[in-house]
Formats: sequence, C-alpha cells, structure tokens
Amino acid sequence: MTSEPKAPSALSVPQPQIGPFAQLIFGSRWLQVPLYVGLIIAQGVYVLLFLKELWHLVLHSFDASEQQIMLIVLGLIDVVMISNLLVMVIVGGYETFVSRLNLSGHPDEPEWLSHVNASVLKIKLAMAIIGISSISLLRTFIEAGNLGTTRSNFTESGVMWQVLIHLTFIISAVGIAWVDRLSEGGHRKAAGHG
Repeated sequence: MTSEPKAPSALSVPQPQIGPFAQLIFGSRWLQVPLYVGLIIAQGVYVLLFLKELWHLVLHSFDASEQQIMLIVLGLIDVVMISNLLVMVIVGGYETFVSRLNLSGHPDEPEWLSHVNASVLKIKLAMAIIGISSISLLRTFIEAGNLGTTRSNFTESGVMWQVLIHLTFIISAVGIAWVDRLSEGGHRKAAGHG
C-alpha cells in the first residue's frame, strides 16, 4: 500500500518566528480592545437615548405641532446615523487594526466589511459624519424661522458657523477621497496595472 504525498495544508505551514520586540509591538494592537468595548457601551447609551426620544414622541404626538414632531424625528434619525457610525468604527476598526472577525459566509456579514481597509474606513466615516452634520443642519434650518425671537435655540452667527463647519466636513471628505484615489493610482502604476 503506497501512500500519496499530502499537499501541505494552510494549517501545517510553519509560522515565521519573530523577535520579542516585534511580538511586543504587534501584540500592542490588543490594547485597543477596551476602546472598542467602550464604544459598544456608548452604542448602548445611544439605544437608551433613542428609546427615550421615541417615548417622548409617542407621548406628545397629539399635542405637538408638525414642526416639533419633525424635529423629534430628525433627532431620532440623527441618533441612528451616529449609531451606524459607531458600528462602522467598532466592526471595521477592530477588523482592520486588531484581529479578523472571520465572518465570511455568515448571513449577517456586512457587505462593506469584505473590502474594508484603513482608506475605505476613513472615507466611510467621513461620509457618515457629513450625513450626521446634514441632519443637524436640517434641524437648524427648520428652527431658523424663529431666529431673533426668544423661542430660537440659535443665533444668526451660530447658524453661519454650523454651515461653515458642514462645508469643512464636505471639503475634508472630498480631500480624503482625492488623496486616496491618487494613492490608489500610484499603487496600480507601481504594480504595473496602470
């Protein structure tokens, strides 16, 4: 009985040995785990905030004006968008900087996770921040009719600063995407694909 030579499996490939200092540096990525746990706790706080605001909306739905209801709903959307941002940072950041989650094939694996890296994560975060800023600015514009009255929560200069900050977010996101595209083009040329 002859035995056929077995192809080496991925598990039997010996791992390269690294020195203790390199192990220390590489292992330091695990120091980020408490940070991600903290963000998960913050996510829980946002769930409580959402439920509180939703309860407030239900309780006052008959005696509130349409504008007040719209402002509460925009606040709920804002909480959801911040929560989405937290999920991107927690899942994407952990997968990129700490350790693989090994979710491939899982039915609930986020579509964006399969091609996440630091550049993709930066762009997604920038776009999420712009979305959050847009909701906040929309809330401000809805209340802008009360500017100059005692019912207003904003001043004219406050609205101006919100618009300028929002534009700064947009310009920053465009800059990040542009630099990423330039960098990607450079990598393609270096690999001989461009």
